[in-house]
Amino acid sequence: MDISKLTLVELRTALRQGETSSVAATEAMLDRIVAQDNGLQSYLTLTDEMALEQAQAADERLANGERTPLLGVPVAVKDIICTNGVPTTAGSKILEGFVPPYDAFVVQRLKAAGAVILGKTNTDEFAMGSSTENSAYVTTRNPWDHERVPGGSSGGSAAAVAAGLAYAALGTDTGGSVRQPASFCGLAGLRPTYGRISRWGVIAFASTLDQVGTFGRTVADTTALFQVVAGHDANDSTSLNVPVPDFEAALTGDIKGLRVGVPQEYFIEGIDAEVETAVRSAIAKLEELGAEIVEISLPHTGYALPVYYLIAPAEASANLARYDGIRFGPRITGSDMIDSVKKTRALFGSEVKRRIMLGTYALSAGYYDEYYGRALKVRTLIKQDFLKAFEQVDVIAAPTSPTTAFKIGEIVDDPLSMYLQDIFTLPLNLSASCGISIPCGFDGRSLPIGLQLIGNALQEATILNAAHAYEQATEWHKRLPQKGKPIS
Repeated sequence: MDISKLTLVELRTALRQGETSSVAATEAMLDRIVAQDNGLQSYLTLTDEMALEQAQAADERLANGERTPLLGVPVAVKDIICTNGVPTTAGSKILEGFVPPYDAFVVQRLKAAGAVILGKTNTDEFAMGSSTENSAYVTTRNPWDHERVPGGSSGGSAAAVAAGLAYAALGTDTGGSVRQPASFCGLAGLRPTYGRISRWGVIAFASTLDQVGTFGRTVADTTALFQVVAGHDANDSTSLNVPVPDFEAALTGDIKGLRVGVPQEYFIEGIDAEVETAVRSAIAKLEELGAEIVEISLPHTGYALPVYYLIAPAEASANLARYDGIRFGPRITGSDMIDSVKKTRALFGSEVKRRIMLGTYALSAGYYDEYYGRALKVRTLIKQDFLKAFEQVDVIAAPTSPTTAFKIGEIVDDPLSMYLQDIFTLPLNLSASCGISIPCGFDGRSLPIGLQLIGNALQEATILNAAHAYEQATEWHKRLPQKGKPIS
């Protein structure tokens, strides 16, 4: 049995049945990381000693008959999520050396569930990016082709899972940062309803848009991780105090009678022809499985991109004002306090500076109502589009990204082209819905293509089951990357 090729659910079963051990699984992951991650750069920090200690403790608990949900399963955590005693940089030089004295809510949940934490994965700086090229430390590469990006901002988490360097991973999704990397790397990536998972201990980018999400090789893996980290947290005022269903039990695979909406605005000029063909074929497969396909319209979709790039930078401008070099991270001493703050903030990367300036301008006196205030009104219209659509359908099906993974350096100096990578994922975040990306094919270069399934607020069980049904009827999720051999 090649432990590294097991899915999370398969490993969990093997551990419970005594067919392998957590130490063996953890050592297999660590060996693969040592052998492969120099070329991939998915991890920023490897917690190998801690992971082996956690694995040994898990094996003892398993031997005593304990059965917590992720007991002994090695996973990874995006480096924007605080971890007690482990560096957390948010991919930025301004937090280099920062070691949190506490665990984020989701990390507490992982530990309580018995998970083994392998390390912290790379991210675009402060989660601002769609390619993981904006990290201040390294550029993560796509396991399917090392000359291409893994997507972003959670590209490190996606690459680690796709390459078999973790059984599952946590990411965050502010404008598509879980779903788009899942699409580029051939994974299942879930962005839950805003507030379904606590943001306490997650370094803030845009507070009304940020949401922790989960990656897995299969929908069942993604669901198992989501099941553990979902739930109310009194420390987060935006956390939803609602029951957490048994999401794993909801994966029945039966979607007969499910109404699937296909929005005309998501099949537009500029979408790659192979992507459109694969997504439409996937929708046809859903119909074959018993779903009813309904043509719908989300008329304000075209405004999502400009609305997002007013609201998100505005919130980033407020959130990142705390980085002054006094409380955490490196401090560069200047001639006086203002000079010290200026020199410290020069550590921000170019994309972060760009968004801070955009946001500050949008919030400035005389422009607030014209830009930020108007964007909030259009955001309401976008949300109403989704609410009206969900009166007609249960799930919305669309492409995750307009293209497959692009080459490293290809559009990094073209902000608009980079922002357009999230054109199909942004509306969901603005509407506070939930969504998942799953593999639905490959292009002519053998690069994965993602199908996005969107559900109404708190309808994760519905989209997870629809994704699971499609996955069980196809073979796309079973294909694994061949060590990132360049294809073109």
